Amino acid sequence: MEINAQMRTCLSRQKGQWLLMDRFEEMQAFAAVVDAGSFVRAADALQVSKTAVSRLIGDLETRLGVRLLHRTTRRLSLTVEGEVFHVRCKELLAAVDEAEAEVTSRADEAVGLLRLNVPVSFGLLHLAPLWPAFLHRHPKVTLDVTLADRIVDLVDEGYDMAVRIARLPASSLVSRLLTTTRLVLCASPDYLRRHGAPSHPEDITSHTVFGYTLLASGDTWNFDGPQGPVSVKVTPRLRSNSGDTCCAAALQHEGLVLQPSFMVGEHLRAGALVEVLPDYRSIELGVYAVYASRRHLTPKVRVLIDFLVEAFRDRTWAA
Repeated sequence: MEINAQMRTCLSRQKGQWLLMDRFEEMQAFAAVVDAGSFVRAADALQVSKTAVSRLIGDLETRLGVRLLHRTTRRLSLTVEGEVFHVRCKELLAAVDEAEAEVTSRADEAVGLLRLNVPVSFGLLHLAPLWPAFLHRHPKVTLDVTLADRIVDLVDEGYDMAVRIARLPASSLVSRLLTTTRLVLCASPDYLRRHGAPSHPEDITSHTVFGYTLLASGDTWNFDGPQGPVSVKVTPRLRSNSGDTCCAAALQHEGLVLQPSFMVGEHLRAGALVEVLPDYRSIELGVYAVYASRRHLTPKVRVLIDFLVEAFRDRTWAA
């Protein structure tokens, strides 16, 4: 009787383990199908057959008693129940990844894929030259760097870290200051010889200006002068979501720009651009490393943040 009881207990435990493994595999398959947009691509990502993925999704829907996916010959889409379940699956799978990362972090070794989102101009000018040195220092890390000026959702889009340039608002994310930059009003010497230099921010309205459409204040340019804050509403002849485009127009002697020092610093040192109204300083911005959680920070993210802090300790652009 005692042996039979022990056997039943053992079998019960094994059955429970199998059930948990099945559920985990089902959730993995479901999340992979949603993220990949197809059963075939999900199977490739999981390195299993399409039949196996279909079976796991079918078992999952049968067990839950609901349909999670709308299937057509052309596309897949989530049902209402599928949307709710997908969010929970991502949370649970991320928790498993975090648990594994916590164990890995005890070895204090940076390993694995590191997905980053960085601003386009800053990424090209000041981050791209740093990546080879970082990879040389950490040979077990692989970088996947996306350049985009939009604010991404780190968790939903699967990024480990982002670099953001802003007066960072309060959020659930954690940030570390890497360096600072400021917006600089500038123009070419040739433009200023032809049109004269403004003596007060309000004079900017009589000049040709090129506006950056992603500036938080829009077409309102803000300055802090000897008598306090001054705001000017400008009407740009050219607007662009690319600061490089605005700078290129200014370098062709066509008008004024308000651009960050990390972008115009080299042109200011070379004399191709000169600062206008230096007594009226514009906004100072932080360059931040942003990540989802301070808890269980993986070694790969930690070493990258430390590397960037060190790299920007002696920044090359004017403050």
